Amino acid sequence: MKTHFKTCAAAIALIGATSSAFAAGEATNVIFFLGDGMGPTSVTASRIYKYGEAGQLTMETLKRTARIKTYSNDAQTTDSAPSMAAYMTGVKMNNEVLSMSADTKAYNGATPYVNSATGDSTCPATGNGTAVPTLLELSKAAGKSVGAVTTTRITHATPAATYSHICHRDGENDIAAQVVPGSGKFNAALGSGVDVLLGGGSKFFLPTAAGGKRTDGQDLTALLKTAGYTYVNTGTAFKAIDPASTGKLVGLFNKDHLNYELDRAKAANNIDEPSLADMTEKAIKILQKNSKGYFLMVEGGRIDHALHGTNAKRALEDTIAFDDAIKRALGLVDLKNTLIVVTADHDHTMTINGYAHKGNPILGKVTDIKQTTVQGKPVLANAADSKPYTALVFGNGGGPRKAVRDDLTNVDTSADDYIQEVGVNLGSVGNETHGGGDVMLFAGGAGNAGFKGTMVNTKVFSLVKSALGL
Repeated sequence: MKTHFKTCAAAIALIGATSSAFAAGEATNVIFFLGDGMGPTSVTASRIYKYGEAGQLTMETLKRTARIKTYSNDAQTTDSAPSMAAYMTGVKMNNEVLSMSADTKAYNGATPYVNSATGDSTCPATGNGTAVPTLLELSKAAGKSVGAVTTTRITHATPAATYSHICHRDGENDIAAQVVPGSGKFNAALGSGVDVLLGGGSKFFLPTAAGGKRTDGQDLTALLKTAGYTYVNTGTAFKAIDPASTGKLVGLFNKDHLNYELDRAKAANNIDEPSLADMTEKAIKILQKNSKGYFLMVEGGRIDHALHGTNAKRALEDTIAFDDAIKRALGLVDLKNTLIVVTADHDHTMTINGYAHKGNPILGKVTDIKQTTVQGKPVLANAADSKPYTALVFGNGGGPRKAVRDDLTNVDTSADDYIQEVGVNLGSVGNETHGGGDVMLFAGGAGNAGFKGTMVNTKVFSLVKSALGL
């Protein structure tokens, strides 16, 4: 992979050499918010869930809107890796590939280029594509501070697309090494390194002897400290960090992904992890000390995981937490010099159906508008089997799909662990697929004028790059 990094660094140098021919951008700073799997239905359902039909999410207050086509280089329905990488690089690539050229293959025939048991990459060192520069790398090369914040593992597809280059997204041991100076696989295009990294996934930074996944014996957390990073692994320690006196910060708050917001926020669970809004705030306060500006990526990553599990309530709660992070950021920045972009990498198969009364709980059962009430209560609408059904359902997944449906009349469909019904049964819970529909984009602040109409995700890269004058 080292040859890829040299290629990427050379490309950045070439871009830097020619950038003076173009007018400087309007934006000194960019915060790129990515709701993983946050399709239009997730946005609408979350709005109704929190604020009602006539309400408004913070992201919906931004001035510009657009519709984004997300297909990948080889798939009608993308996975997170090539879609986020398209935003970050302007290049369409194959499913599973992270920030590499379009000719890069994630599979050797039918065999993925990764040891799935260990998380070690088996990508060939040469002959399988080349690295392409990311917005984070271009920003770093321009002297800006850079950061990535997520509720997933920081080696997961979305954050990894900002700072790493690999032919298969599941090679997370190698992805971790690419972001750590002194690891032997450090991505040279990151210069002095990513300034702020916050999320989960410590298992890919620790050797197997310490309970991690690393087979090379390296403790990457120790290398990060050697490289001058402040390292924290609990929400309590994170809260104590003073951004005014902190230059470089890494926080890994879980061996795997962070907890869903629904579970994290319950005091009884005693989960010592920061909220996405708190991580976003501290990242901004550290990065904004650089007079040359910053690039920050913030991901609401577990929206996607709840949707895969056809558990609508956790998906909506994580979407609201993501929106709260946007609200927190807007209260900290000056939109005269900061561009805010909010979008998603792909859709899911969740949909809102039926003709429920206005004000009916979005996690509830569909009510019958043709018969308003019986004894003061809305009447439930029935399917052909004379049983009620929920407003939120999924096109496919591993949820309940039976020859004889359960009677939901007395079932609390708003319960934390309720699994929505699905149309096509794909087996066990967690198997719901992404949807191939377009997603929404919201933008505001410096350099937002071009974010309008229907565009392909690679165009977003060009607009952000232009706004920053890179």
